[in-house]
Amino acid sequence: MKNKYFFYLPIILSFFLIIGMYIGKTYFTNTIENIDFDNFIVPSNKSLNKIEALLYYIKKQYVDSVNEDSLIEKTIQSMLKNLDPHSVYIPASQMREMTEPLEGEFEGIGIEFSIQNDTIVVMQTIAGGPSEKAGLRVGDRIVKVNDSLVANVGIDNSKVLKLLKGPKGTKVKLDIKRNNVPNLLKFTIIRDVIPLHSIDVAIKVKDNIGYIKISRFAKTTPEEFRESLKKLHSQNVNKLIIDVRGNGGGYMDAAIEIADEFLKEGDIIVYTEGREQPRKVYKATNEGIAHNDDIVILQDEWSASASEILAGAIQDNDRGIIIGKRSFGKGLVQEPIFFNDGSTVRLTVARYFTPSGRCIQRKYNNSVIKYYTDLLMRNDSVDSADIKNAPKYKTKKGRIVYGNGGIYPDIVIKSNEKYNDFFYKVASQSIIYQFAFQVSDKNRTVFKKFRNWKELDTYLQNSDLYEKFVDYAKKQNINPNEKDIINSKDLIMNHLRAYIVRNIFNDEGFYIVSLENDLYYKAAIEYFQKKNRPYNS
Repeated sequence: MKNKYFFYLPIILSFFLIIGMYIGKTYFTNTIENIDFDNFIVPSNKSLNKIEALLYYIKKQYVDSVNEDSLIEKTIQSMLKNLDPHSVYIPASQMREMTEPLEGEFEGIGIEFSIQNDTIVVMQTIAGGPSEKAGLRVGDRIVKVNDSLVANVGIDNSKVLKLLKGPKGTKVKLDIKRNNVPNLLKFTIIRDVIPLHSIDVAIKVKDNIGYIKISRFAKTTPEEFRESLKKLHSQNVNKLIIDVRGNGGGYMDAAIEIADEFLKEGDIIVYTEGREQPRKVYKATNEGIAHNDDIVILQDEWSASASEILAGAIQDNDRGIIIGKRSFGKGLVQEPIFFNDGSTVRLTVARYFTPSGRCIQRKYNNSVIKYYTDLLMRNDSVDSADIKNAPKYKTKKGRIVYGNGGIYPDIVIKSNEKYNDFFYKVASQSIIYQFAFQVSDKNRTVFKKFRNWKELDTYLQNSDLYEKFVDYAKKQNINPNEKDIINSKDLIMNHLRAYIVRNIFNDEGFYIVSLENDLYYKAAIEYFQKKNRPYNS
């Protein structure tokens, strides 16, 4: 009997399925095609597309009430995800946050802060900014903002920014705990326009070698860069290390203007081309002020977009060399579409190409997720395998360079595998940074008595700083063996010295100390010091 039931089960199910389909067709005829759209916003003489029809039907018939704006935004985001990784929708609420870093300024109180032990600590006051004028000092703890407690309440960076940033001319009240002052200090600070610098540092590092770190390509970057060049030229620098590691890009025009400083009139910097966008070629002018400087560009896998435009222009014109790793591979041009509510779609309309014809954009056909996970899986062997199959192009002087997306370096920096678990653990858990902060904070008055960062650094190198750090790490449940302690000393001490110097003095000392163990930087110095360089420009 049981077997017989199972034999007839498919037939029974099929019968009910057919009956159900017939009932649905006969009695439920309110399909999208049959809806009366006479009062809908789309004119009746135009065909209604599926998305508009479905949104209308959901609004009128869905079982629960829906937020139409939210539904539309999610629909837009879903559509763009199926195009490419860089066509994006930006809600109005996020537009200001997205554009501020590229505009070169923001409105706020003018401090750099860090959250230490669940407390906001002032790390720097921006010169000439509202906080410096009001009397805030490095090391001050912010206990209250506008009478609301912000210490020991689990605050994070985003919440701090919302509290401290605001329109120019508005006021913010701060209660401050200062070392060796028993009572809280009260400040009322009037927010103002604060400049955002995209050149982190421009310093002379050797006899005639300068180092410039570009963190992003903003509206103000070209002018900042020219001022940096003038400063270094006045110090007899004629060899430049330009560091764009970790620089995710920004304005294309900024990268073009910087490349123009080095290239001869008429040299191609970059060109763009799309299905509906005719080829547009950007060429150098005769206005550059660094035509005779030797150039090395440092890049890594996070150098993208405008960083790649600059690197590609320098490499393809044989104007300098690239040291590091293959760059990110973002070579798509976005054009903004503005909506009435302040939101924007940045739609990809073209691709970037280097002077030799290389498309900077790497492939993304598999999926957006794979596009980013592939980057995380990159290593030296993967890049070596990729380059064997990459299409070849020629620079102005006939050197071979490689396509397939991103900019391949002339000198590859291989991943350093010598560091042991002790370093990785203390670095990944921010224990080095925390200890350096505590040492700086505890000894700020003493350290400030040194005339400059070099004197402080000499003192730190001759102190028992590392032994104290090892004890501190053990208290944080990090238990290294003696071999790891010895092997990690130089690297950890380098980090500690750099952080403490920055906390007490400035970025110049931080970068000079940090660069001592930097493999990219060392390769650049070695390249400049070789008499017969393989890539003479």
